[in-house]
Order: sequence, then C-alpha cells, then structure tokens
Amino acid sequence: MISFDKSSLIISTYNWPEALRFCLQSVADQKIMPAEVIIADDGSGPETRAVIAAMRPLLSVPLFHVWHEDRGFRKAEILNKAVQRSSGEYLIQVDGDVILHPCFIQDHLLASEPGAFVRGSRARITEARTLELLSSLDTTSSYPSLHAFSPGVYNRFNALRLPWLQSLGERKEMKSRDVRGSNLAYWKADFVRVNGYNNDLQGWGHEDEELAVRFINNSIVKKIVKLRAVQFHLHHEEQPREYEPFHAHTIQKAMSSKIKTCSNGYGRD
Repeated sequence: MISFDKSSLIISTYNWPEALRFCLQSVADQKIMPAEVIIADDGSGPETRAVIAAMRPLLSVPLFHVWHEDRGFRKAEILNKAVQRSSGEYLIQVDGDVILHPCFIQDHLLASEPGAFVRGSRARITEARTLELLSSLDTTSSYPSLHAFSPGVYNRFNALRLPWLQSLGERKEMKSRDVRGSNLAYWKADFVRVNGYNNDLQGWGHEDEELAVRFINNSIVKKIVKLRAVQFHLHHEEQPREYEPFHAHTIQKAMSSKIKTCSNGYGRD
C-alpha cells in the first residue's frame, strides 16, 4: 500500500461544471484524502473555473487547475499535462462526471502494488436519477449517499463495496480490454516509462486502453478490483465517435508490434 501523502488524484473534465461539483464534493467526503487534487481541463469555459474556485476551500488538500485552450477533444494531451503538474508517486485518475464512494481513495491505496496498474469498479446512474441529482444543486450543497441499492443505480454489482471479500473480487491479467480512464490508478514512474498518453489520439475513443497496451508490453500487469474502489457514473449522451477506427487501429498496432512507448506523449509538449 502506498502512503496517502505520496498520491495524487487527477480529475479530467470538459464543460460540465455541475457534474464536476458533485465529483469534488465526493472528494471532500473521502475518509482518506490524496496529497493533492489536479483538474485536467480540456478547455472548459469560466463556469468550470468558478466551480473549482468555490470548491477549493472545502478540500483539506491543494486543488490545482491545469487547463489548455479548447481545440477539440484532446483528453490525452491534458492528462499528460496534469501528470506533469503532479507531485505524487502514485496517481489515481477519474473523470469529472463520477461520484466517488467515501472509501474510494482508501481502496485504491490499499490495492496499489509495484508492477501493476489498477482498474476499479464503476456503477451507472440512470438518466432520470441524474437529472434529479443535478436539479438538487439549487437546494442542497451535497448529494444523497449512494450505494448499490440506491434508486436509479444500475450495474448494481459494480456498486457493491465488500472489502472483507476483496480477494473474491480481484484478479490480474495481461490484457488491455475494458480499461477505463474514469477509474484507473498507476505509478507515475510507469507512466513516464511508457511516455504517458498518446497525443496522436485526438477525439473520443480508447486512449486509456492504448495506454494499457503499452503498460502490458512493459510487463506491468492489469489488476482488476471489484467490491471496492467504487464510483457512480452520471448519465450523459455519448461523444461522437468518428475517430474510433483510427484509435482502434493504433491499439491493434501497439498490440501486434509490442510497442512499449509512444513518440508523441508525456515527454513532448
């Protein structure tokens, strides 16, 4: 287990300040905090900056805002910049449209181990329940406690937190499938080793899976964690997928050629 004071939480966001507020409220409610929180902002407007400023006093750790100009979907690039800003040895990465279980950070720290990256568990919230939660922003500064049997939660198994059964919900594999950057943790040294996210992957689609391929090609195992490290994903419309075929080709090339690093990544501005 890595110490909390050597960890950083990275939250990616783009122009959904209401969801980001919920996410940051769930960070403030964590039983164990990371040493710092870094917002990886892919070009959001002033409303997002205002939410970050309003939430900063509620967190007991520093909250940093890493932003670049909006020139289309460049999530890979802004995540690389956020990692550059981070000081932690161990990085926990989520999206800004999720609500974290209060033990989320604690569970990820317990799951950490050398030579592995971790994929956590994500439940989903229905469209109707998401709208109810967002409408409550006008009347409450927090959100109802969420659990596997909360109204509007589906993928309920993914919402179960049963840490005493963690060995039953944990496995390892050398496969990149189903890796999601919304619930991912890795060692910064391993991230630097593979040169981070591939900046050539612009537009929506599987930049996290391509990163995982290169982790695995460097003999860094994927550790799948269930029954802990739980988050709840707010409903939203899917992003356009016109770049997905190129991203899929890049992943297949990385797999077949055993590519261990990328040329246009973390170490290149």
